[in-house]
Amino acid sequence: MTRAAALPVHDLTDDAFKPYGWMLGKPMPQGNGIPLFSNDATDFWQEHVFNTGAGGDAEVLWVNYRSASADIASLEKHLLTQQAIVPLTGNIIQVVARSAADGSPDLSTLAAFHVPQGQGVCMRPGCWHATRVTDAEVTCLMLTRRSTTVDLIQHLTTDAAATESAITPIPPAQLEGLPVPG
Repeated sequence: MTRAAALPVHDLTDDAFKPYGWMLGKPMPQGNGIPLFSNDATDFWQEHVFNTGAGGDAEVLWVNYRSASADIASLEKHLLTQQAIVPLTGNIIQVVARSAADGSPDLSTLAAFHVPQGQGVCMRPGCWHATRVTDAEVTCLMLTRRSTTVDLIQHLTTDAAATESAITPIPPAQLEGLPVPG
């Protein structure tokens, strides 16, 4: 039996996540031309300009993640759109990898990040990923492309080929610090 490669879980920082996309939930910026407003009652500012790709409509999904498995055996990517995930009810672990020149996962870039409740990530198109939870179930807000959701559901529920996403097996990796399934 081949032992799975250990995959450490890193703290989420803007610089560490930059090769895969954008960290969401940073402190309010000090201006620098970014649209923002602050008074005694509220603060709001531009965090990220989301890109669905040409001709795409943005969609907000409510997602319940339940996999707490430390084993990572497959990754998914979306070809046309960015995808943002913000955990609302707990913390998640976001596993990511960049695409190699042939479009497959570049396993030398495989990384895992602890994403605390109330922060989030926005992955670039072509970023391979998997999500794990640190509790029994975590509800997340997801921002994605409507046609990508329809395409993925059709692929997962029928034998139709996905055209806007890809899912592929990878050599086993195991997140450090999460329980091993028994």
